[in-house]
Amino acid sequence: MKAARKTADGRFEIVEVDEPALPAAHWVKARVRMAGICGTDLRHWQKAEPDLRCCIMGLELAGEVVEVGAEVERVAIGDRVLIESVLGCGRCEWCRVQQYNRSPDLYPTRRASVSRAYAEYVIGPQHKFHILPGHIGFDDAALLDTYVVALHAQHLSGLTIGSRVAIIGAGPIGLGQLMLAKAGGAHVTILDRLPHALALAGRLGADRMVDVGSGDAAAAVAAMTDDRGADIVFECAGGESMPETLPLATRLVRRGGRVVIVGGFDDGVIAIPLEWQRIPMSEITLIPSASFAFHDIHAEQREALDLVARGILKTQALITHRFPLDRINDAFAVAQDRRRTEAIFVGPTM
Repeated sequence: MKAARKTADGRFEIVEVDEPALPAAHWVKARVRMAGICGTDLRHWQKAEPDLRCCIMGLELAGEVVEVGAEVERVAIGDRVLIESVLGCGRCEWCRVQQYNRSPDLYPTRRASVSRAYAEYVIGPQHKFHILPGHIGFDDAALLDTYVVALHAQHLSGLTIGSRVAIIGAGPIGLGQLMLAKAGGAHVTILDRLPHALALAGRLGADRMVDVGSGDAAAAVAAMTDDRGADIVFECAGGESMPETLPLATRLVRRGGRVVIVGGFDDGVIAIPLEWQRIPMSEITLIPSASFAFHDIHAEQREALDLVARGILKTQALITHRFPLDRINDAFAVAQDRRRTEAIFVGPTM
């Protein structure tokens, strides 16, 4: 099959590799039809990482079932599916209670099968394949991994009707967070540096948009909250901006409020200067949020798919660029240079 494989310099080469084979009777193979480029992918772009050399990457994907094991009952050949890429080891204490997003072996496990979106075929256990309703396209479904990350964060946040919410970052996760917060009855201020992303946030229902490059974020949030600060701040930017955005989040939140850390960042030690005295003195709660798994008895991936099917979460407005797999390096360049290209969600297609 054709696949995009990481090179020594952190770009991609298009190569022919062996198709994956089903390792067990309850596993499924699917033909990838649409993938996405998320913040995690971009953080590995053009970085020399020996551990990832020659790996097939990609976390967001949808496709069509082409082969099933003898014990598969959940899907059939020909089914259009969303493929969930968060797969724990299945053996640890966290996996046993459906908290597989906390599995110590999460990344090695998922990279061996379902988390290989930039290839023609992927395999995985049947419970990671979700049948798409007829009106949901492959491109719509490819956004679901992004949206369910935001849904997991909202579940952790305690958001209720009337909550005053600030969202830092108007990328796909931040825009998903916006739509979910509005669906929950919140008043929302969203902050970013890119005019096209803020304009889209306005079309998606944000009550206030703030350009943090030219506006006073604290004043804007104070104006929405009777000078108290936001009840909940979602940090959805992450990456290299975290030393700036996490302190900002703690300044925007009210006393007794909550900061939900949604944006991801790389391994290693990161120095983040925080006004620590204010955090305990004001009883501000910092809530880390990692990927997604289950909310009570409900699979969060299924919940997000249902929200898209019902029209609560929009998709097409976010999909700005599509590229064939052969041009994946061009796709990453466009996704990285958002200010120039006005990209939001960029998707390799197969």
